[in-house]
Amino acid sequence: MHAQNGHTSNGIGQKLEGFFDNRQLPMYKDKPYSYAASRRRAPLYKQWRVIVGAVLGILALFYLFGPSASRKPRSTGKSRGGAGLSWLRGPDAAAVDWNERRERVKEAFMLSWDGYEQYAWGYDVYYPLAKSGDQMAEKGMGWIIVDALDTLMIMNLTSRLSHAREWISTSLDYNQDQEVNTFETTIRMLGGLLSAHYLSTTFPQMAPIADDDHGAAGEDLYIEKAADLADRLLGAFNSESGVPYASVNLKTSDGVPSHADGGASSTAEAASVQLEMKYLANLTGESNYWDKAEKVIQVIDNNGMEDGLLPIFIYASAGNFRGSNIRLGSRGDSYYEYLIKQYLQTSEQEPIYLDMWNQALAGVRKHLIVYSKDSNFTVLGERPNGLSKALSPKMDHLVCFMPGTIALGATGGRSVEEAKKSGKWGEKQESEMQLAAELTKTCWGMYKKMATGLAAEITFFEINDPPRMESDGIRKSVEITDEKDAAWKQDYTVKPMDSHNLQRPETVESLFYMWRITGDVKYREWGWEMFKSFVKYTAADDGAGYTSLADANEIPPVMKDNMESFWLAETLKYFYLLFSPNDLLPLDSIVINTEAHFFPRFELTKTLKTGWERKPRDSDGKIIVEKPKDSPKHERAGASVSVTAAEPSETVRTVKVEETKKDDT
Repeated sequence: MHAQNGHTSNGIGQKLEGFFDNRQLPMYKDKPYSYAASRRRAPLYKQWRVIVGAVLGILALFYLFGPSASRKPRSTGKSRGGAGLSWLRGPDAAAVDWNERRERVKEAFMLSWDGYEQYAWGYDVYYPLAKSGDQMAEKGMGWIIVDALDTLMIMNLTSRLSHAREWISTSLDYNQDQEVNTFETTIRMLGGLLSAHYLSTTFPQMAPIADDDHGAAGEDLYIEKAADLADRLLGAFNSESGVPYASVNLKTSDGVPSHADGGASSTAEAASVQLEMKYLANLTGESNYWDKAEKVIQVIDNNGMEDGLLPIFIYASAGNFRGSNIRLGSRGDSYYEYLIKQYLQTSEQEPIYLDMWNQALAGVRKHLIVYSKDSNFTVLGERPNGLSKALSPKMDHLVCFMPGTIALGATGGRSVEEAKKSGKWGEKQESEMQLAAELTKTCWGMYKKMATGLAAEITFFEINDPPRMESDGIRKSVEITDEKDAAWKQDYTVKPMDSHNLQRPETVESLFYMWRITGDVKYREWGWEMFKSFVKYTAADDGAGYTSLADANEIPPVMKDNMESFWLAETLKYFYLLFSPNDLLPLDSIVINTEAHFFPRFELTKTLKTGWERKPRDSDGKIIVEKPKDSPKHERAGASVSVTAAEPSETVRTVKVEETKKDDT
């Protein structure tokens, strides 16, 4: 049985608070430092670092969990500003040591990882309150271990990485008769392995391990595991249309239609596997990975949806959409994210994806951006019944990836200052950065609205009737203040069923992008406030880690017994990057997948290149259909279309209009 909800935070949080009161950091075996891309170390150096790291690791563990640790001052963790919590208030911004703050994040990661290692090692699911775990497959999928590999690397946690690598080498086996979600397995497991390969080969000074040195027996461990997994996942793409099935059996490589949603796949899930498959193709030279993944985008685009905004379900069998629910939250989000990131991944050599991103972003601004009633917060709403129907002022926390992605698209990952010098800056980019800033502020307000300072899973907004859209005139929001009963909070509504917090990363992800791109320190300060709330209110007992909250608007918080893998893979990683120097993995040289895994940018080749062309569109983004000579020269396609993907050389043909069913999801 899992521990029941209703626990309050102490234990692991108290131990961290003791460290923070001390102000003097212990000499961890894995002290981080600046990682310049050009710095490489010889195998002999790496082996020396491992030996020294092991010795320092023993000292660090004794410091963390030895007798003296229990004598450090503790607090209940139940009230802000109480005894032992002076570090939570922090120094003035001018006196901030950001390297010290990222050490706090590292400590939180270490305690999370060590709790998992002690109580649920090798399990895919971890319950910090019950101090137990579960498997998603008979032998385990490495769900938590593989997802956290690159976080271990950038934090330079060598001994912990060694243990993880040993488990992958000896215990991870994907040859299991197990049905898994195609998308989640791709972004977390395939993405995690590929990112580990990239970092371990390009930045060998990060958590150096002799086993993956050039020429060592285990040099290709990560890429071999990745290729094996990818080959199994490819079976999901063997549908009639080329759109992947929602799930796949790892042993047989048979695709499995969704058991819900009328058998349709999620649009975001089908269209968010491209970065991973394309990078694997780049590494191996096997174009099959590239072709399968890219075909999906062609099929999707050939539907010719208005203004580049897509319903959230698509049939793998025919490649046409189900229903008309349009949103950038769950089931829609990462389709849009991967458009601009595919363009950046191939070094801006595939303008087709920039064109699709620009069209979709313009569609978002036209149909989905609305302002809250009194405080003018910028809201990215939903159209649950299609673009011609009413807007819902609802934002999943998942939507908070969007401001950072908009900023990334505006500058290509460069700072605003650098982008302006490049000659590629104008009113469009300026406007997009303003939109990104206002959306980030809205997401920050989701945290400030809640009693714990941690956002709800879903937030609704009070809007005018009819709603004030961006096209009615851009508005600037009021300032977010700290008063308990501040008037701005009235524009935010959280329903009781939506008040849970699952440790999600999207807001801190956007804070990271906004800090790197604008250099405005407020984004770091907001992130620090968020991190303090996680430490204060989500810590499990006895150093077991951190957990989700069943209700983030109650103090003491009501806990939900689960530590998501993305707490280690994304949330803490983005906090760490936010407080790190900007030369740690510069944004203009990498792309980061939707699970926060790192891939390099690379050039197209003769065999790995864009394999399709967009069909001509009208001003609404719908496909222009060629008609016989005795018919009008041009005619728009219908609102919902079903097409088979055309080869680049194929003549555009008339598409069949199909009636769509109402989607109540």
